[in-house]
Amino acid sequence: MAMQLSNDFLTARDWHRSVIGSQDMILRCRSALEHLQLFTGYLDQNPIEVYAKNPNNFENIAYHVVDTFDDIEFISIDNVLCTSISQTVNDLLNDLDNIDEQPLVEGLSKYYYTSGQSFDGLRINPENIGRFNLIKDWAIDYYNEV
Repeated sequence: MAMQLSNDFLTARDWHRSVIGSQDMILRCRSALEHLQLFTGYLDQNPIEVYAKNPNNFENIAYHVVDTFDDIEFISIDNVLCTSISQTVNDLLNDLDNIDEQPLVEGLSKYYYTSGQSFDGLRINPENIGRFNLIKDWAIDYYNEV
């Protein structure tokens, strides 16, 4: 079977459902933001980012291997497991120095404007508050700058 690419599908959700639906994996980081419809995605092909207990060798999946899903907050959308928005934001903030900030800032901006111009519904871990405070104003102004 040929590798399925994002541009083979109309939406990120269709792509994720086709590639990892019903599998023991949880979408994380940028892929979770795409599935939560908080980030529109990139034009280029990017691997699907997942938490997995037993990774396969699919070349279009970036695995973050964990022993258990017990400490990961996730939801199910159309038969695909996906980290919650709070879990996703904290995961990205944990790795802020090593990521492209655009998905996080765009995701936070969409969250803010679809949540009554508030971040109150997010649960930011104490160790991430400083990093969150560094980018929240950028997120609020994101759509004024693009």
